Amino acid sequence: MTGPLTPDLISTRQRRIAELARQMPGVALRSLSHHIDLEWLREAYRRTRKDGAVGADGQTAKEFSADLEGNLRSLLDRAKSGTYRAPPVRRVHIPKGDGSKTRPIGIPTFEDKVLQRAVSMVLEPIYEGEFYDFSYGFRPGRSAHQALTALNDGIWKMGGGWVLEVDIQAFFDSLGHRALQDILRQRVVDGGVVRLVGKWLNAGVLEGGVLSFTEAGTPQGGVISPLLANIYLHEVLDQWWVTEVLPRLRGRAFAARYADDFVLVFAREDDARRVSEVLPKRFARYGLTLHPDKTRLVPFRHPGRRRRSAGVVEPEPGSFDFLGFTHYWAKSRKGKWVPKQKTAKSRFTRALRAVHRWCRANRHKPLSEQPATLRSKLTGHDRYYGITGNFPALARFHFEVRRVWRFWLSRRSQRAYVSWDKFRRILEHYPLPGPVAYHSIYRRTANP
Repeated sequence: MTGPLTPDLISTRQRRIAELARQMPGVALRSLSHHIDLEWLREAYRRTRKDGAVGADGQTAKEFSADLEGNLRSLLDRAKSGTYRAPPVRRVHIPKGDGSKTRPIGIPTFEDKVLQRAVSMVLEPIYEGEFYDFSYGFRPGRSAHQALTALNDGIWKMGGGWVLEVDIQAFFDSLGHRALQDILRQRVVDGGVVRLVGKWLNAGVLEGGVLSFTEAGTPQGGVISPLLANIYLHEVLDQWWVTEVLPRLRGRAFAARYADDFVLVFAREDDARRVSEVLPKRFARYGLTLHPDKTRLVPFRHPGRRRRSAGVVEPEPGSFDFLGFTHYWAKSRKGKWVPKQKTAKSRFTRALRAVHRWCRANRHKPLSEQPATLRSKLTGHDRYYGITGNFPALARFHFEVRRVWRFWLSRRSQRAYVSWDKFRRILEHYPLPGPVAYHSIYRRTANP
């Protein structure tokens, strides 16, 4: 199967693709699909998650790997000859927000995931050299926490300003197929690659036994969808922001984007208002709509630097949400105004309700089995929300999880009431972890 040197060999070939793209800026590349050979597919298989949900054909990763070489050869032959038929994605719905709404997720077949990974491995080196530094979502070596840090640092250096908080309505369902293919062809005209992307865009959706087709959208859950989304928004927003917007502004400004979640920060109110007026028109050209209520302009100037002229005082700084955190101004321990971040109320509620649902559904499991899952949930929460200055929200979440657990333990039967004293004894036998700010600068300083 996969040789020990395969990852290094593939990385070397990806560097060659990246170098070719750098040497030919603005030129549509033609010779790419020859990189996808059996060795390339083996590495794509290695990088593909094996524990994901099954697609429309019901085949698991274990079943695919039973005859791995034969399946990979068959997949390669069909992809090269043009006879590969992209199967429809199986659509499922997962709870969104408070649980009253759901988010549609598209699940490709495992074979399709491998091939999508292989094509992504070809396209990624080309576009990584073109994507801008303020784009953080679904890119190698980049994370949401880096986006949060860059945003916080930018606001601090600018002394605050005006923040345009933007929400794209149903982005992954609205991404135009024709527009995306036109954007892709600006840089890639290799017939094999372009043809496969087109097949995936037009594969259709299978839900409840009914197959449907649309002229827009790429399924959330598809392996190649995050990269296609980044390519789309690079053209729609990033390139436009750098080449057309920034040169026309009177003051400083910067952007921070993670996939389809982004904010624009301006030093001057007039710049912010002009961009907020033209932004919906720019997105409409590509079939995208901005949410009229969730897209808003927020005054966010440094509280100690608010201007007072002709008797008019600038409004007090508001707050805005980005990547699950509420951003606001507050005083530091030394009494200085600093931009801070805390868990957004909606995300806090969502996470707690998920724990509530789990405790209710699993309250009759043996007491010794429940803490392991709760520990995992608490640690997972802290690993994302454990940033500098957010410890109070972490501590409150840990307390609320314990309170919810005690609540449902008390409802295992009519005589199962658990007092707080009894619950403390349970915690002594089955302890839950305390809050940990994994991404705190103080923690990194103490443990470099």
